[in-house]
Amino acid sequence: QVQLVESGGGLVQPGGSLRLSCAASGSIFSRSRMGWYRQAPGKERELVARITSSGSTYYADSAKGRFSISRDSAKNSVYLQMNSLKPEDTAVYYCNADTVASPTYTYWGQGTQVTVSS
Repeated sequence: QVQLVESGGGLVQPGGSLRLSCAASGSIFSRSRMGWYRQAPGKERELVARITSSGSTYYADSAKGRFSISRDSAKNSVYLQMNSLKPEDTAVYYCNADTVASPTYTYWGQGTQVTVSS
C-alpha cells in the first residue's frame, strides 16, 4: 500500500514563502518520479514541478525562478520550496509519484491548501 502525505500548506502574504513536504510510504520512492501539481478553483490540475529518481528537475513557467523541488531518499520525501508567492499561486497542491517504466503506476496525495492573500 502506497501513501503520500503532504504537509506545509497554509495562509501566507504575497511575497512570502512556504515549504511543502510529501512523505511517501511503501517501496516505490527510489524508482519514482515525484511531482507537485496544483489545482485552483474552477481550473484543471496542472504540473508545477517534477524531479526524477536521478535528480533531474522540471518546472512550469509559472514556477521557474521562484520554486525549487528537491528529494531526500533517506526520508522518502520530496519538498517544494516556494518563494515570492503570488495570489495566483493559491490552490490545492498535490504530491504525485509515478513512473514511465513498466509496470507503470501513479499515486496521489490528499492535497494541501496554499492560500496567498493579504
